Amino acid sequence: MTNLDPQAWRLCVAPMIDVTDRHCRYFHRLLASAARLYTEMITTGALLHGNVPRHLDFDESEHPVALQLGGSEPAELAAAARLGQQWGYDEINLNCGCPSERVQKGAFGACLMAEPALVADCMKAMQDAVQVPVTVKHRLGLDYDESYGFVRDFVGQIHDTGCRVFVVHARNAVLKGLSPKDNREIPPLRYDVAAQLAADFPDAIFVLNGGLAETGQCLEALKTFHGVMLGRAAWHTPGVLSELSVALGDMDALPPAEQVLEAMMAYAARQVENGAALRMVVKSMLGWQSGRPGARRWRRMLSDSTELASNDPQLLARAWAELS
Repeated sequence: MTNLDPQAWRLCVAPMIDVTDRHCRYFHRLLASAARLYTEMITTGALLHGNVPRHLDFDESEHPVALQLGGSEPAELAAAARLGQQWGYDEINLNCGCPSERVQKGAFGACLMAEPALVADCMKAMQDAVQVPVTVKHRLGLDYDESYGFVRDFVGQIHDTGCRVFVVHARNAVLKGLSPKDNREIPPLRYDVAAQLAADFPDAIFVLNGGLAETGQCLEALKTFHGVMLGRAAWHTPGVLSELSVALGDMDALPPAEQVLEAMMAYAARQVENGAALRMVVKSMLGWQSGRPGARRWRRMLSDSTELASNDPQLLARAWAELS
């Protein structure tokens, strides 16, 4: 894949299971006009044997939006990638970083790093099936092997397929003994190793993921990497997406909070009318007002099962009134 614009990956929001659904992505787009948004990891089986619209439908405002796939069978990944392109996604990303045991049982995620030839076959099959970029998200290593040669050779084999975008979670994945949460926190961050990959493959785009939470930290990383990808920070303190967007020149000013609120209320009304549960629409907003007086009451109201049961989008206005 050639002639890609590195600017397109400058600010990304990580794929997070049970987090970055279409409602979360709509909200994040209001906060960051040009950020690249990723779906939750969606397995090939869910697309090939499940409810495709439920998994792939999204709002046009979400562009640029990438579909992250989980799988390890080239033909199935090609078919799923084809569906992603048909639904209008701007990128297909292969998950080679998730360490959960459930994912390992499906023989995909981080454990695929031990089989770079298979990953290369998967990448080639998807590249042959679609015209949009096919990219990969991976870790630096498996378990407690911190040898640079392992990840360099993995990236090298994928690079040989023509892949030119690598999202690097700058930690190892420990496949046994650590939960997914622990895997996001316990294996040490090794930004220097990720930087070495960027230096060794100068024609590729490298996006740094892992431990990034503050605007200054991200701007510093962008001196070395083409892009940064925020995960839990985008969930816990989503306002950082706006701060970064302004710092990068994607937006002239922080979006007015009242404007974002009104847009989300209108969106929630449309979604509820179409059968969505209000709790699913507003859950990504819980951390939005972190640090502001009344933020605890805001969170409490938007997570109160009794309040949410009414499915009334005006709950957002009532919760907003609790802020001071």
